[in-house]
Amino acid sequence: MSTALAISAVTAVLQSFLSSVYNAPSSPLGSVSVSAIAPDIVQSSLGSGAEAQLQVNLFLHQVTPNAAWRNVGLPSAAGDGSTRLKNPPLALNLHYLLTAYASKDTQAEALLGFAVLMMHENPVLPRSQISSALNNLASSNPPSNPLAKVLSSSGLADQIEMLKITPSTLGREEMAWIWTALKADYRPTFAFDVSVALLESPLASSSPLPVLSQNITAQPGSTAPSFQIQLPGGESAALPGDTVTFAGQFSTGTVQVLLVHQRLGAQPPITPSAATSSSVSFAIPSNTPAGNYTVSVTVTNGSGVVLQSTLGQPIALAPTIPSPAAATAAANALGTLVTLTANPQVVTGQTVSLAMGGTTAPAQTFTAPTATLSFQFPALAHGSYLARLRVDGVDSPVTVNWAATPPSFTAPFINV
Repeated sequence: MSTALAISAVTAVLQSFLSSVYNAPSSPLGSVSVSAIAPDIVQSSLGSGAEAQLQVNLFLHQVTPNAAWRNVGLPSAAGDGSTRLKNPPLALNLHYLLTAYASKDTQAEALLGFAVLMMHENPVLPRSQISSALNNLASSNPPSNPLAKVLSSSGLADQIEMLKITPSTLGREEMAWIWTALKADYRPTFAFDVSVALLESPLASSSPLPVLSQNITAQPGSTAPSFQIQLPGGESAALPGDTVTFAGQFSTGTVQVLLVHQRLGAQPPITPSAATSSSVSFAIPSNTPAGNYTVSVTVTNGSGVVLQSTLGQPIALAPTIPSPAAATAAANALGTLVTLTANPQVVTGQTVSLAMGGTTAPAQTFTAPTATLSFQFPALAHGSYLARLRVDGVDSPVTVNWAATPPSFTAPFINV
């Protein structure tokens, strides 16, 4: 999810893309200024006469809720009115006007043409280009963006929904009303929408403790799937270094296992530790990032021809807190800052949070792969808290004393 800076980041990315198009060496337009301010400000500062500089202005004239995401839920609190239960995302559609300012024949039309073609060729903004644009704001045109240093941490490139650009049809009356309200002279304008910006609150929220026992009744149903993932000890998620068994019917040949993460992509192929006609066993590399994956098996012959390729089966890789005793909890002006070491290390783009007892807080911003994470909680009372590290929706394991009545959690605990 993105921070409250997502709206500003979207505008900055569009501004950067347009600047690259207009000021490319192959552009016949010469120097073009790309601004993102209100049209009346542009009009008051624009030069007059034949030597007026070419300028294109982006103006965010409306922000509306996204219809597809608005039913996800509203922020809610417990009966005490202060305990946060959940932080659903705020999904927004952004509505822009792109206006061309020029003082000579056909220049405004050329400015619009380059901009509209760029949006037509890039209806979905790639994550890598969003990150590059935000990381290089200081050297882009204009170089004086007051938020250049903070927009790169907005999380815009890592939100689950990608940014999509669609043209918007505004009738003559709607366009006239907008320009009348702006108190500026009308100039050639193209209207378009950007969706969807997902804003998430950084406030700590509550998190239920893991379920200790389940009452599940099996009913006769359809035939079991042809392939099945078997985790050690019957756990719901694998851990770094665990040996996983992929059960099924396999051809004879060279076997490779492939793990694919929705955001991080395919991991390096894994050579299984054992392979038979009915199962393939492989160890999870210790440096594989935690999260939800699909695992598939490919069998080839000596010539490299694929004999068999299975469909991806879901598997969850859980993070761990290798040394809860080494975690620190320090009081500060905002409450309690908890710092710990995670295994494996997390990478940029992953969503990370920590649950301390019944309270959850997101990880503070990290811009490179790291194993050291910090979490800002509201003031926590002194005591021991059951800790669960969550990475991309997968929780770290907890241990339980099943001999006690009722069963009780035994680890990992972090002292505050």
